[in-house]
Amino acid sequence: MERSSSSHPQDLSDLLPRFDLRGMDLSLERMHAALQHLQSPAGSIPAVQVVGTNGKGSIACLIHHGLMAAGLRSGLTTSPHLVSWCERIRIDNALIRIETLRSLLESLQPVVEDCRLTPFEQLICAALVHFDQQQPDWLVLEAGLGGRLDATTAHPRRPLIAVASIGLDHREHLGSTLQAIATEKAAAIGPGAHVVSGPQLAAVRAVLEQRVNAMAGTLEWVEPLDETWTLGLPGLWQQSNAAVAAAALRWIGQDSGAISAAAIREGLAAARWPGRLQWMRWQELRVRVDGAHNPPAAVQLDQERRRWSDDGTPQTWILAIQAHKQAPEMLNQLLHPGDQAWIVPVPGHQSWSAEQLKAQCPQQADQLKAAVDAAEALQQLQAEGWPPTAPVIAGSLYLIGQLMEIGLVQAE
Repeated sequence: MERSSSSHPQDLSDLLPRFDLRGMDLSLERMHAALQHLQSPAGSIPAVQVVGTNGKGSIACLIHHGLMAAGLRSGLTTSPHLVSWCERIRIDNALIRIETLRSLLESLQPVVEDCRLTPFEQLICAALVHFDQQQPDWLVLEAGLGGRLDATTAHPRRPLIAVASIGLDHREHLGSTLQAIATEKAAAIGPGAHVVSGPQLAAVRAVLEQRVNAMAGTLEWVEPLDETWTLGLPGLWQQSNAAVAAAALRWIGQDSGAISAAAIREGLAAARWPGRLQWMRWQELRVRVDGAHNPPAAVQLDQERRRWSDDGTPQTWILAIQAHKQAPEMLNQLLHPGDQAWIVPVPGHQSWSAEQLKAQCPQQADQLKAAVDAAEALQQLQAEGWPPTAPVIAGSLYLIGQLMEIGLVQAE
């Protein structure tokens, strides 16, 4: 099939078109076949796979920085990206070059067409080929929405599994109950794997324990780090993510002694992960952005809000929530009396409208306003008088990424 290259150097839409998972056979057979065609790229490099619902990217980032602080080379793949596809694949601090990524994706096209790979599967194949060429010491693979059928699970050497907080999300693909979702994610755990997890709900704990026992693996529970640790990632919930990362790093270093306690602390302090509880500026005015996009993440964001504003000061929100997300539950968690929320669309995705949310949440209808996009909402806030507490833009990493890409907001 002939493909036309995009005129924009960062645009890979000709190779990675928009894709709808509905009706797709979400098996691993395609990935196994593709990796066999590619002669198992990076198959001998050990990987820590990160699964869960919220915090996967943060844990992956923290482990990656810990490996670097210890002098080990790390290959990291994460999703989604904020601005550039290149963010998804990196060796140490070096993102893959867009020319390299395009070349890899083009070279993969015969395999893509033979195996009918999804765009996410293509990117994981590209990442593994890149890692095979660069030969880092360890891989850090952030799973996508699942575990059992996730493309990262096709990597043959995953002795270590880091588990982020598991909650209700992606119910249309993973199941409607917490137990079903946890079962899908825990199925990534292979024979003999060492599994590290922070605190989980009882139903999730039971699923993890059952899976680890069935696989003759080992399970390590860790408690959130205390405040004697300096973390580069803001937010109270990062203490739990960092505890998982620290335990994973200790396990990696236990045989070789290559990772010292000092290196772990250095790595966790050096980590940065944009778009998560980040201070930014719009026309010299401060805003916070956060990628919270489901009810469990909204709980975490609300806990953080109570830390920065415990005097009852109203909060202004700019929220963009995809149509398949549980937006009413998120609003119930985030909106306090006196708050207001501007509802804007998620760029390029079907989204909840203000009118739909007013119908679903009549008790909060007076707190909801509509804007065509985040720029209009910010302009309206400026015209009405900037709120005393900085507005929070949340609900979707896709929105935050677009705002960064077009330069509407800038990092402090």
